[in-house]
Amino acid sequence: MVTREEAENAVQTLLEYIEDDVSREGLQETSSRVINSWDEIFNGYHQSPAEVLDSTFNGEGYDGIVLLRDIEFHSTCEHHLQPFTGRAHVAYIPTDRIVGISKLARIVDLHARRLQNQERITKNVADDLETHLSPLGCAVIIEASHGCMQCRGVKKQNAIMTTSAMRGVFFDKAEARSELMQLIRD
Repeated sequence: MVTREEAENAVQTLLEYIEDDVSREGLQETSSRVINSWDEIFNGYHQSPAEVLDSTFNGEGYDGIVLLRDIEFHSTCEHHLQPFTGRAHVAYIPTDRIVGISKLARIVDLHARRLQNQERITKNVADDLETHLSPLGCAVIIEASHGCMQCRGVKKQNAIMTTSAMRGVFFDKAEARSELMQLIRD
């Protein structure tokens, strides 16, 4: 396990690679501030999907689509350590239990607050819903802008990447998928 001191020293080394004068006032506490911010930005490693999704309630016979749309998130690309931000739409059709609505946003954040790629976030959120809620179906659609494409490389400012994972009735039945897409667009 890397210690906090070793992590701060690693950041200091990177600063020395970038900047000629790392002793200037603005950089004196940068190593510590970077590690503090990373503790927050990457706190998804310290959470469990089972714990996030364990708060369920009697569904009282509800068998329609439950959709939380436009869940904003921020993540970090594992390839370039650049930010990517976007919104997620998370849906499921309960069998007998429903989950607290904030848990849908929290499960997105759990995965987004790790070094990631968008495809993995999409798949992992769907996997967690399927595993812990056992719904008739679940769907995750994520739209995001990627810093690694905006500030370096191809420098495309307005490109939006969309990924989706459809499970159960959302995968098997075009009608369910169509209804979901209409709810997202409304």
